[in-house]
Amino acid sequence: METLRDKVAVVTGGASGIGLSMAHAFGREGMRVVLADIETERLEMARAELQSAGVEAAAVSCDVSDPASIEALRDRAVAAFGTVHLLCNNAGVGAGGPSWEIPLARWRWVFGVNFWGVVHGISSFIPLLLAQGEGHVVNTASAAGLLAVPYMGPYTASKHAVVALTEALSIELSLAGGAVGASVLCPMWVRTRIAESERNAPAEVLAAGEPKSAGSGSELVAGLVAGGMEPDEVAARVVSAVTESRFYVLPHDEVKEGVRQRAERIGREEPPVLEFPS
Repeated sequence: METLRDKVAVVTGGASGIGLSMAHAFGREGMRVVLADIETERLEMARAELQSAGVEAAAVSCDVSDPASIEALRDRAVAAFGTVHLLCNNAGVGAGGPSWEIPLARWRWVFGVNFWGVVHGISSFIPLLLAQGEGHVVNTASAAGLLAVPYMGPYTASKHAVVALTEALSIELSLAGGAVGASVLCPMWVRTRIAESERNAPAEVLAAGEPKSAGSGSELVAGLVAGGMEPDEVAARVVSAVTESRFYVLPHDEVKEGVRQRAERIGREEPPVLEFPS
């Protein structure tokens, strides 16, 4: 989409972090914005923040792991602003520890949000975008969707799945005529609340407990996140990717070198190594 002015954006995980920064960036481009998040109190604060900045905004409480919740989000967005032009499947959570120690409830939770949340968004919104002959989808993956991250098995696997799904989606949309575009966002460390994902974990996930070896890894991730890129900078890259119809959004240049080295190792049939830059 060459111009965003007067268009409508829907952003999941929009109450904080990259999602909220994207909402502000879209608002500055003249878009109307629908924020969706599971954290209702922060969601209302985010909506008020956008409106104070002069952005037309609506807020919808949404659990992206529930397809009915995503369908309701679509319907609320259309009711508020008439249609949707840009969908950002951005909501995400993380869980860490040795892969064999992570309770199955945590695996299901992470995939429910990170992967199935994207699937639900595609299923609910893409027919609308195709029918109107215009639109774009941005799926938030991670550098962990391109490079393996040890002790973050559920997160890494879910983000690899999002990258592969978005690549397939992009080809499918091109074969469908190219009126709707797709981008996949793969940042490295960004200053968000991803290290505090458990604040939104369902009761069964909390009851399952943490892996016994998770403590030190969680502290390391929290430290790396705290020193990461500002989400506003990531959001600016997303805006340019949408207006330029660029598929891969890689805000951190060092990820590109990691991807190159990984591809070469695969070509040589070598085993994986620790590739993710710290």
